[in-house]
Amino acid sequence: MKKLFANLATHITAVVKQLSIKNFLCLFVAGMINAFGVTVFLAPVKIYDGGISGTSMLLSQITPEFFSLSFFLIVLNIPLFLYGLKRQGGAFTVYAIYSVSIYSLWAWLITDVLPIDVSITSPLAGEDLLLCAVFGGLISGLGSGLAIRFGGAMDGIEVMAVIFAKRIGITVGTFVMIYNLIVYIICGFILHSWILPLYSILTYAIGLKAVDFVVEGFDRAKSAMVITSKPQEICAAISNTFKCGVTTFQARGYYSSTDKTIVYIVVNRFQIGKLKEIVKEHDPMAYITVSEVVDVLTAHPPKK
Repeated sequence: MKKLFANLATHITAVVKQLSIKNFLCLFVAGMINAFGVTVFLAPVKIYDGGISGTSMLLSQITPEFFSLSFFLIVLNIPLFLYGLKRQGGAFTVYAIYSVSIYSLWAWLITDVLPIDVSITSPLAGEDLLLCAVFGGLISGLGSGLAIRFGGAMDGIEVMAVIFAKRIGITVGTFVMIYNLIVYIICGFILHSWILPLYSILTYAIGLKAVDFVVEGFDRAKSAMVITSKPQEICAAISNTFKCGVTTFQARGYYSSTDKTIVYIVVNRFQIGKLKEIVKEHDPMAYITVSEVVDVLTAHPPKK
């Protein structure tokens, strides 16, 4: 028993060392933003968010009044985060539970405490379903993206997707999409109308784009691979122009049976045109491929 408590204390200490005050502050803001988007634009006109958030909105509308949106956000999300503790790690689980708690707290404050009437229509967009769908999806997506960027999450369904998607032979994105489509279909049958579920799909799509914008940034990096027989000239020109590192590795053409060099470089999207000019100037026969890079990480050596 003593050994068990010692191991538990060691694990908790390791998790605490990974936590950051900056992340907690940013997650607090993320929860506020998400709650504002959902409660001010979506919930009043019965347009549904994606994932557990959308499920919580639906359940809060078809159950007695004391089962609020905030209640279902906590009850449905936290068990999923705890279930994914082993897979996702302690720091993520702490951040995720904190994010959802802040989201739930501000959803309760907006709907039940602050002098804002969100019971029938949106206080900012009225009954305009398109405005509610667009701005609700945009704002809630920004909140969710901010949560992901700083180590947390607003929705436990994404954790379940990471755990179970590969087991059933689909991607994480497909898992989440299938779940949301099922929720929207159920909403359609309950409401006896397909207008609001269709607007909910629009909200979901806009929210995804907003999440991508926050997590990956507007100026996404590009990776370029140049297959050339003149690597020295191309590498020197690239290095001088972009003031960045270049990686090379050897290759051999299958049909030509000639030795080639592959030049690998990561640039931003504004530099792609110039990169192509440099390559073609020094080797018109070079072969170039360009791909999007989701993130760029640099491993620094530990300080002595």
